[in-house]
Amino acid sequence: MINRFVRRGAPALAFVPLLLAGPAALRPDSAEADPAPGSPTPVQLLAVNDLHGNLLPVDGAAGRITHRGPAIQAGGLAQMATLLDEARAGRPNSLTVGAGDMIGGSPLLSALFHDEPTVDALEELGLGVTSVGNHEFDEGPAELRRMIEGGCHPEDGCAPDAPYKGAEFAYLAANVTERGSTAPLLKPYTIKTLPGGQRIGFIGLVTKDAPEAINSAMIRDLEFHDELPVIKRYSKELTRRGVRAQVVLLHEGEAVSGQAGAGCDDGAPGARLGGRIKEIARQAVPAVDLIISGHSHSSYECTVNDPAGHRRLVTQADSFGRSFTDLRFDLDATGEVERRTVRAEFRPVPVGTPQQPAMAKLIETWRARSEDVANRVVGYISADMPGRGSTLPETPLGSFIADAQVAAGKAHGADLALMNPGSMRADLVFHDGGAVTYADAYRVQPFESPVWVLPVTGAQLVTALQQQFTGVNAESPRFLQLSRELSYSVDMSLTGADRLLADTVRIDGQPVDRDAMYEVALNEFLANGGNGFTVFGEITTREGGDVTDLEALVDHLKQTTADNPATPPAPGRIAFVAR
Repeated sequence: MINRFVRRGAPALAFVPLLLAGPAALRPDSAEADPAPGSPTPVQLLAVNDLHGNLLPVDGAAGRITHRGPAIQAGGLAQMATLLDEARAGRPNSLTVGAGDMIGGSPLLSALFHDEPTVDALEELGLGVTSVGNHEFDEGPAELRRMIEGGCHPEDGCAPDAPYKGAEFAYLAANVTERGSTAPLLKPYTIKTLPGGQRIGFIGLVTKDAPEAINSAMIRDLEFHDELPVIKRYSKELTRRGVRAQVVLLHEGEAVSGQAGAGCDDGAPGARLGGRIKEIARQAVPAVDLIISGHSHSSYECTVNDPAGHRRLVTQADSFGRSFTDLRFDLDATGEVERRTVRAEFRPVPVGTPQQPAMAKLIETWRARSEDVANRVVGYISADMPGRGSTLPETPLGSFIADAQVAAGKAHGADLALMNPGSMRADLVFHDGGAVTYADAYRVQPFESPVWVLPVTGAQLVTALQQQFTGVNAESPRFLQLSRELSYSVDMSLTGADRLLADTVRIDGQPVDRDAMYEVALNEFLANGGNGFTVFGEITTREGGDVTDLEALVDHLKQTTADNPATPPAPGRIAFVAR
């Protein structure tokens, strides 16, 4: 663990708009004329989500986007700030909004100072309001309140220069309450007033399934409620207050497939959309005009029809600041959104975009404060180790991290290790002769989760492997990353638990003994039953916790040298068969 508060471009790509009605594409380089009295009022929303404290571009495959075009490296808040300034130019009715996970799981540059740099940067970016995401709860509700209200960290104290003042933008959490309460933990909504007096209400929520993605130890006293009744409740409250334009900021999304638009009810260009976000968009009360989503890190711009046949836009931008969404619509004389005018545009943030000077200066200030810690070389690799950016169920970096965790758990008798893929936040990218810095390692494993060793029967281990394909993981299988001691086969043509070919599970090359006990190293999130792996949460005995997943990775890397670097583990721990 580290003491965080140590005292002391290329041109943007062509735009591809999605129009719900009308022939005109968005024109970011043209100003809106002042509306005549009684005429519609043009409004712009610039939407971001899942930044995760990435103030700088992400290296490797995790930093690429392929939405509607060839893959490009994208990201960087100074680059995004330039593009947002261009998009806002001449538009007085422009608001910047977020859909959660703006902080949490952050690289060292921000995490070293408990994400205070990201809040500063979001204020510089002009963010006005955001919903919470699941990662806003990574350090529990008390730390989230500190991020909003300000004050020094209770353990690490104040960052350099001045006490932290809190967030100037609104953080919303309409469907999160303390256990047994009906009062929201944070503000459920906020109302923004445009220069002309028109008002827009924003209701902010996080997916009701957030507990599956949060360390249960951090949210024992919280409840996460179904989104639709909560949206209905606060939509009615906004309507009673005379707010007719209503936008939902919802940290719930869907991994998209393809780019043909089959999931859009109007068949418009865009990604095929399904899952809970589509049903929420369909079933939300009619007063809600559009939904800006997050969580799945996949960009889309899509319309769905509610039961009455009214069309509603639902969008998401890419994670890590790689893109944003430019939404436009008109308000009529009564303050109602004219649905036929609603349109959205995907805006990539190429890394070559010129950096906005003010944002670049802010980021450099924080970077300089962290460089002594960040630039320390901790090991060497011989080639890229794709992790977060890999499209394969079994990733080279995931295998490497699992090997590191079983090595760290040997002191407590660990036989093997498993890791949830969501704890792996980036890739290890070969550069500077293969040198890996502390910042590189931290970007991969930023949660600093304790590694525990649990006694697991062979039968429980098989159940855990089956849970990759059941429960919350039934629609989108979640492949655990395996240490070298473990292997098995799957048949993806089958369904549910049957996908695991249980008779192929091997430990050190031998068939798993369902009655035997194995010592399994896991990070705390997984040991507590996170991501639907409930079998681990039922095990009350554990040892270890004296080493974090980050420390395990760093210690593993320290065994390497420039002349003897770590090589990407070979695939084959998971075999895919059809029979």
